[in-house]
Amino acid sequence: MKAWLCETLDGIGAMQFRELPTPEPKPGEVRIAVRAASLNFPDLLIVQGKYQFKPALPFVPGAEYAGTVDALGKGVTTLKIGQPVAAIAGTGGFATHACVAASQVLPLPPGFALEDAAAFAFTYGTSHHALIDRAALQPGETVLVLGAAGGVGTAALQIAKAAGARVIAAASSDEKCALCKALGADETLNYSSANVRDALKALTGGKGPDVVYDPVGGDLAEPVFRSIAWRGRYLVVGFAGGAIPALPWNLALLKGASIVGVFWGDFVKREPRASAAALAQLAQWYGEGKIKPVIDQRLPMSELPAAYARMGTRQVRGKLLLVNP
Repeated sequence: MKAWLCETLDGIGAMQFRELPTPEPKPGEVRIAVRAASLNFPDLLIVQGKYQFKPALPFVPGAEYAGTVDALGKGVTTLKIGQPVAAIAGTGGFATHACVAASQVLPLPPGFALEDAAAFAFTYGTSHHALIDRAALQPGETVLVLGAAGGVGTAALQIAKAAGARVIAAASSDEKCALCKALGADETLNYSSANVRDALKALTGGKGPDVVYDPVGGDLAEPVFRSIAWRGRYLVVGFAGGAIPALPWNLALLKGASIVGVFWGDFVKREPRASAAALAQLAQWYGEGKIKPVIDQRLPMSELPAAYARMGTRQVRGKLLLVNP
């Protein structure tokens, strides 16, 4: 097999696409012939040692991937050879083959495309957990999605619409705003050129958004929080903008607002039944055509450095895929 091997924490430039022995699954594992793997922001951090999950060196990065089962470890009876599956394993996806615990494998329902499956669970699972579980989003409420043209942003936009919310999609360019409009956003906001507080006041009739979905952080957080509605919920999803904001606590008091943390990875581990139910609802919505991953580009697995470079400069709209022949 071939795989991208991370042997130091010096970033993508230190990694090599190497020929390695094809692994055999251990008891309780399956081996997957990887069709496609998606690039998520944590994949950028993990090879620099900047992510909260720090696997032992050396490791193959790639948290989310899909393909077909091509070998079963001892004791695995819930899956079969040739079955199409997706995996959320934290590592292993940037390769032609990967061994993973059967418990981390999701059998795909009929009609679920492998490339869509490789770009699905991480972003849609995060966004469903954030909006439906943590924010208890209600039909008719207004959701502001920051970074709305990115992977989690496009997922959040679609999920909020599927839940009956009004969506304001905020992005950093007119082109990205146009993509969000095409995906069903009710309103858009280019925060590179607009005064965010004035724009939100105008778009909400002075009320402010009921829910803010924020995977960006940085300088946007304070003006947006100052604009939130009474009893608003501010979802802290990530910090793609680089800086972790520090908010004056009196703002939460004045608005009766909640600052709500979203950590999907631990949610999956701590509440597996709730996570499974959420993924089942998402699969149903996919089958009904309510949600569908936005694929920015499909690149050969050998071009992982180009994918990292595109993500690092925040050019990605939706998700980047690395595919094997």
